[in-house]
Amino acid sequence: MENIAFKAMIVTETEGKQFVRTIGEKHIADLPAGEVLIKVRYSSLNYKDALSASGNKGVTRRYPHTPGIDAAGIVMESSKPALQPGDQVLVTGFDLGMNTAGGYEEYIRVPAAWVVPLPTGLSLRESMIYGTAGFTAALSCSQLIEHGVTPDQGPVLVTGATGGVGSIAVAILAKSGYEVAAVTTKINEAPYLQQIGAKEIISTADADDQSSRPLLKPRWAGVVDTVGGNILSTAIKATRYGGTITCCGNVTSGELHTSIYPFILNGISLVGIDSVNCPAEQRLRIWNKLASDWKLDHLEAITTELPGLEALDERISLILKGKHRGRNIVKIGD
Repeated sequence: MENIAFKAMIVTETEGKQFVRTIGEKHIADLPAGEVLIKVRYSSLNYKDALSASGNKGVTRRYPHTPGIDAAGIVMESSKPALQPGDQVLVTGFDLGMNTAGGYEEYIRVPAAWVVPLPTGLSLRESMIYGTAGFTAALSCSQLIEHGVTPDQGPVLVTGATGGVGSIAVAILAKSGYEVAAVTTKINEAPYLQQIGAKEIISTADADDQSSRPLLKPRWAGVVDTVGGNILSTAIKATRYGGTITCCGNVTSGELHTSIYPFILNGISLVGIDSVNCPAEQRLRIWNKLASDWKLDHLEAITTELPGLEALDERISLILKGKHRGRNIVKIGD
């Protein structure tokens, strides 16, 4: 199969330090070494993909490169007995799409340890509606629950609520019986957020405390933060006694300025969420949860499907400008 040609997005660095995205041709022989060859049916667009596709060296060090941190498809070849040709599988996280050629191409080759068998109850398309964003949201919700945050303790705040992680976190929490308050820069998207389960819509300005106070009036039993920066600092100061905040994003800022008082006076917990190197056992447990108890009834409401690789370019520009909503998936092959 090494001579088979296929279509891929290729990001190239020019002599002028510009990064150009084209849809070109690759061969299976061009793929990196790996134990499993997968024919990709669907991928998705995440903020990290947009960074990689735009030449961010903090995400991808070497170009030419094919982005795409998510992929779902059919096993074509495997050197591991646990994965057989014809198996439906998905890959998210690890190094896919970062420094290893990713899901924006018709074939990928990866280590077997990166591959998750498609859970019963999910289609390949549905798995990419979740993708890394949904997996991260589910990890965040799982941590709140494991730290004892229950619906009767009060509302849960979700920041960056119209984004991929935020949208799915809002929907999972609402489905699980929590009262959800959603923070967004896009107040005009209030009907969308209410449709997926938010009870209260909060503007970013109202969630961004500029005072020097170490504590605010307690409001939140828990928080799923997707943006970082002062929005996260504000959420920490406004979390009730014994509450838990999960942190998984840095769109606003990668810095956190706060005091120790919310931690030592209110006994709150700040939990980091890593969806990249998550252990295999936990990864499978979360995917099975997304395929069963946490499978959302309105997946289509949060989804925009792109017809092919050519449609990614415009969407990448939108996500970098913060003008996207929910999840974008892309059909790669038949």
